[in-house]
Formats: sequence, C-alpha cells, structure tokens
Amino acid sequence: MKIKDERSAFWFRMIAYVVVIVGSALCLLPFLFIVSGSLTSNESIIREGYYLFPRDFSTEGYKIIFEVPGEVLKAYGVTVFTTVVGTLLGLFLMTMAGYVLQRKDFKYRNFFAFFIFFTTLFGGGLVPWYILMTKYLKLTDSYGALIFPGLMTPFLIILMRSFMKATIPDELIESAKIDGANDFKIYYRIVLHLSMPGIATVGLFLALHYWNDWFTSSLFINDQSKVQLQFYLYNIINTSAFLTSFGASSGVTLTEDVPSETMKMAMSIVVTGPILLLYPFVQRYFVKGLTIGAVKG
Repeated sequence: MKIKDERSAFWFRMIAYVVVIVGSALCLLPFLFIVSGSLTSNESIIREGYYLFPRDFSTEGYKIIFEVPGEVLKAYGVTVFTTVVGTLLGLFLMTMAGYVLQRKDFKYRNFFAFFIFFTTLFGGGLVPWYILMTKYLKLTDSYGALIFPGLMTPFLIILMRSFMKATIPDELIESAKIDGANDFKIYYRIVLHLSMPGIATVGLFLALHYWNDWFTSSLFINDQSKVQLQFYLYNIINTSAFLTSFGASSGVTLTEDVPSETMKMAMSIVVTGPILLLYPFVQRYFVKGLTIGAVKG
C-alpha cells in the first residue's frame, strides 16, 4: 500500500511539473515574440510576419524611440517619480483607511465602508472629474494631477480592509492596548508588519496603475516636460501612424522611414522591462503567513 501511494505521489508531481512548465512556456512565448519583433526589420515583419527568433536583425525601432534620448529619459523620470510617490502615499492612506474600517470599536465603520463601496457602482463621470481637477483643485500641468486620482482607490481600500480583518486577531490589538500602545503605535508597530502580504498586493496594483497610466497625462498635462512615459510613446505611435497613412494617401511609401511594427514591439519592451523587475521583490510576500504564532493558545 505504501509503495502504491509513493507511485501515485510521484506521478502526481510529474504531471504537476509538466503542467507548470507548459503553462509557463505559454506565458513566456508572447513576450519572446515581442522581443524578437523589436529586433526584426519592419519590412521582414510586414512580409513574413513574426518569428520566435529574428530573421532580419535590426534595431531601427529602438533608434526611432531613442532618437531624442533626453526626452525619453525625462518621460521615464516622470513615470518613476509618480509611480514611487503615488504608491507610497497610496499605501499609507489605504492601509490607514483599511485599519480604521476593520476596527470593531469604530462606530461608523459600516457606514463609511458602504459609502466607499457605493463609489465603485456609481461615478460622476469624466466631465465633473475634469472640472474638479482643473477649475477647483487647480492641478493642471502639475504632478499632483498625475498622483492625486489614484491615491484612494475604493477597490483597494476594501481589499486591504478585508485582508486586515481576516489576518489580524483582535486579541493582539487588545493586548497592545493593555501594554499602553496608542492607535498610531499599534498601526506602525503591529498592523503594518502583519499586513505585508496585503500591502505587497495593493502596492503592486498601485504601481502598475501609475506605471501604465497615460490617460491622466492626456487630460491634464500640456507641458511636454511633465508627460508620463506611456503618453510620450503613445504620441510617437500616433505620429508614425499619421505619417504612414499620409504617405499611403499621397502615393508615397513611408514604410521604410517609419518602422511602425518594429517600433510598437520596441515600445512594449521599453515600457514593460522595468516594471517586470518589481515582481521578484513582491512575490515572496504572497506566500508568507505572518500572523502564524502571533497569538498563543
């Protein structure tokens, strides 16, 4: 019986490894195609399509993007600044909101939780939001316009509240109060340390939101020195599409001068490359049970 169980466990592990390897390969293949396309000449992509390995090696897409390296680095700097500052401020505000909303001694916690949830169902719309940001808050052409809208995301507040409610025992908070700790000390010394998996998850969502944001720049930023990387590359794509369509309508072939397909792939690498480095640092927090052993008995 024991030998049979060992064989079953062995074959189960083998099947699991095969499924994981195949699934990982399927997830990795599209990215490899993008890398290959970014290093392939535009004519080869149009003529033969995409291949796993470049058939006609070329870096013309990257040359077009970094033709003005100062502008690209400036857009990178704006994106990095808004991502770091927005993520840190958002985590600070949303962890405090989640901690307060899960406290049983907070009388109006259900009312405020419902009020936050209600905003996920109904919104004022784009026009009132634009008027609020430009006319009343005066955030046009400022970094505040890029950071402010994402600081208090209702879904992430609810997510943080639910995580704290499920993982932080009330007995731990009560014992800290008996020892003389005030609310801010409990929040800083206990809640933040025990909520690292939830903070990592919410922080990842926030960082991805700020890094991939281009719509906010298109609405509130007129100063080209303050646009984010996504919007800067979006303008390059629109310009290349216009030149290509203009050349086609006028009978002049501009495909060689504007490598649109190669440039799109190169832009994907330029945009997604840095944010991929964030995952290894965040992943380990998803598997940690930091509250194990926090309360005895």
